[in-house]
Amino acid sequence: MTSLSSLSDSHFVLFGLPEQFTIDAATLDHAYRTVQAQVHPDRFAAAGDAQKRIAMQWATRTNEAYQTLRDPLRRAKYLLHLRGIDVGIESNTAMEPAFLMQQMEWREAIEDAYRAKNVDALDALAAELRDDERVRVAKLVALLDSGANQPAAEAVRQLMFIERVLHEIDVQIERLEG
Repeated sequence: MTSLSSLSDSHFVLFGLPEQFTIDAATLDHAYRTVQAQVHPDRFAAAGDAQKRIAMQWATRTNEAYQTLRDPLRRAKYLLHLRGIDVGIESNTAMEPAFLMQQMEWREAIEDAYRAKNVDALDALAAELRDDERVRVAKLVALLDSGANQPAAEAVRQLMFIERVLHEIDVQIERLEG
């Protein structure tokens, strides 16, 4: 494990990637496998307890870093964190009025479809949200890669909300089908 530097290095440093939002998935996967091969606890089965603990810490750290970087929303939140920007979903719920109106419309559509026991309407709404999410992620890429951190934080908050709405739709579909 001597080629790895510090457990506190950024996820990007851990995998030898540039600190930017756009990441090639194949490059990330390869870097993950390379680091994981170095730190996997099985390689240290005959080592002392201290070395085994360190190997487990590195393996856990590697897995967490990989999970963060492979998920676009988690990667965006992490990148903003590295830039000193708190997305602040708990403390900063202010969003542009058009998005707030859209939220209310989505929630009403979910309620209406659930009351009507209309799984097809919920599926259609989920598809609409996924399309909207793709467009917003593309905009987020441009914001993050250009260094527009505050607008990127707003975009992340909106995407987090969309993920919650998509989860709510899934729950309602499961209730109707279950």
